[in-house]
Amino acid sequence: MNTEERTADSQQKCIVIFALVCCFAVLVALIFSAVDVLGEDEDILNDDNCSDICQVVLVENIPEDISISHEGTTSLTAGLHGLLDLAQKSVEIVSPWWDLNSTEQDSRFPQAKQGRLLLHRLMGLKAQGVQLKVASGMTSSPELKLLSHYGAEVRYLNMTALTKGELRSSFWVVDRKHMYIGSAAMDWRSLSTLKELGIIVYECRCLAVDLHRIFNLYWQLEYREFVPAIWSKRLSALYSKEEHFSFHLNGSQAKAYISSSPNIFRPKDRTTDIEAIFRVIQDAKRFICISMTDYLPLLSSSPHNKYWSRIDGMLREALILKHVRVRLLISCREQTHPLTFNFLWSLQSLCIQTANCSMEARFFSPRVRDDGSPQGVHHHRYVVTDNSVYIGNLDWVGNEFVFNAGAGLVVSELGRSSTLAERLKSVFDRDWRSLYAKPLQPNKIPTCSSSAGVSKGHTGHTEDTGSPNASL
Repeated sequence: MNTEERTADSQQKCIVIFALVCCFAVLVALIFSAVDVLGEDEDILNDDNCSDICQVVLVENIPEDISISHEGTTSLTAGLHGLLDLAQKSVEIVSPWWDLNSTEQDSRFPQAKQGRLLLHRLMGLKAQGVQLKVASGMTSSPELKLLSHYGAEVRYLNMTALTKGELRSSFWVVDRKHMYIGSAAMDWRSLSTLKELGIIVYECRCLAVDLHRIFNLYWQLEYREFVPAIWSKRLSALYSKEEHFSFHLNGSQAKAYISSSPNIFRPKDRTTDIEAIFRVIQDAKRFICISMTDYLPLLSSSPHNKYWSRIDGMLREALILKHVRVRLLISCREQTHPLTFNFLWSLQSLCIQTANCSMEARFFSPRVRDDGSPQGVHHHRYVVTDNSVYIGNLDWVGNEFVFNAGAGLVVSELGRSSTLAERLKSVFDRDWRSLYAKPLQPNKIPTCSSSAGVSKGHTGHTEDTGSPNASL
């Protein structure tokens, strides 16, 4: 072998070695970019301690000045305090907003003191030997700093860098066997002036562990400015729309799973909120009842808005092709986007002179107090059909599902005794028939009350419509 051949052979070897080194570096980067957690769940996921007998309670906050009674529900405040009473080891909380200290509001809103009472309970958990963990998108919160001082572990997510959106998830996991999920945030308004709804599931370890995995996903994203290329298998969903958790719910056979958003926060086997909603709508046989703060099938992006057809198209198909009765109850407030009415008129017009087609829309419009602030802004986020229930954290606005982080719970009951669906439909019917529910009139835009008195300093949680810039 001459000198030139030896040189060429050496160059080829160098190229091969360099390529191998690059591949190894990429592999190492992928491994270290993956979110991982300790395998602390693994020892509890077996037939002996994964209970299939669970208890469920619907919880509501109904403001004192709203003339609506609890019907098949219990107090949200009592439900959350009850969870703290049960806590022995850990309480994990995700909330889009932290503003429980209501001292300045007590004179105007007597119920506001409930926020301060809950804050004091959380401050005392460490002294009781219970670890409080909080995942938050709020980078500067006096209350979270206070909780940290009292022993809570708090981690912050840079949602702007991760998704260009916000953390809208609202749920609790207690001892990894009890859980809450719903519309209420850790905010005195959620316990006083806002009309909230959620669900508490007791003694349901495997389902709670699955929600805990979503918490751990947030927990491991602290200080990251990008979404990992690989998710740890310990963050994979335990259940999905294809593989449900089968259990006995309040004495009847049921199945459930937990969904999440956005798609970029999706580990293996996790069903997205959009997929979950689609399945619930698709499986409906007779009716679909939707109670939502905002309904706006638009994707807001500079400089133009785009039509976002995912949910709007599902409802049109249910109406025209499956002849399922659809009712929507939407909040009417100052922040309600004017195009909301146009989209709902469009849905209603499908049923004009169309046989076996029934679509109705109403707006929950509370009366205005003397000081200009509204009574009980309607803040529900759920859908109930003749056989399923979906309770989530996101409004039905395009940007919510694309950019914001949220979670949802789907429960379907087998057979005719759908007790949970029946109870939630009773809640919907109660609100639908109330004096606050106004019918949608053709070619007439409702006048929605000002919410300045309730929303001051609160646009991060209640009052925007899902845009990453809160600009809709």
